[in-house]
Amino acid sequence: MVEHNSLAPNNRKTRLISQVLQTALKFWLRTQVSQVSQIKVEIRASDPQILSGRIPWVSIVASQAVYRGLHITQIQLAAENVQVNIGAILKGQPLRLSQIVPVVGEVMIDQKDLNNSLASELLLSALNDLLVKLLPESYPKSKPINWQEIILEHSRIILHGRQASEDEATFLEIGLGLMLLSCQELQLANVQIWCNKEAILDNNQGLLLDLGSDVDIRELTLIPGQLLCRGRISINP
Repeated sequence: MVEHNSLAPNNRKTRLISQVLQTALKFWLRTQVSQVSQIKVEIRASDPQILSGRIPWVSIVASQAVYRGLHITQIQLAAENVQVNIGAILKGQPLRLSQIVPVVGEVMIDQKDLNNSLASELLLSALNDLLVKLLPESYPKSKPINWQEIILEHSRIILHGRQASEDEATFLEIGLGLMLLSCQELQLANVQIWCNKEAILDNNQGLLLDLGSDVDIRELTLIPGQLLCRGRISINP
């Protein structure tokens, strides 16, 4: 009994440090997004590892998060060997990463949240760049499209947009199949575009999109009303 009591203060101290670290992680995550409903953080580390600022494994689950205007229904992240400024955290200072952290993650976005993201610069830029790639002669210098709706179907996306001009409004509808060819490549298949209900593009060969070497997508699933993406990203300090 005496030996057990002699160890109890150290155990309480370690638990306190672990709680402070989890709180600091949650606070740091909230600073990365403009809105979030729930955040759950799980840390697996021994006492010496926590005190040295190294976290061998950490898991983060969040729901209803908004990052730069992009509404994310649910996100799950897991990382290994995370280095943080534990000394500063224990003094009440904000958490900071000490090095780049590779993160394995899963992101789920439902159709409602995707449509709530239509004002996001991230999504608008991606949609307008896509239109220029599909119709390079018609839209490289045209006025921006007011995207109004995104419909998620099985392995297919439908986009509705409107372009206003001095003469009349132009209504666009784009339908395209979406599949993952590799960790860095997307294949757009059976692309169809209608302008004021008149077909202006019917491309069965589709279009190959190179996402760049920084992207490592392992799975991309598109079902009615929902988009699921699994892959790896790097979080910078």
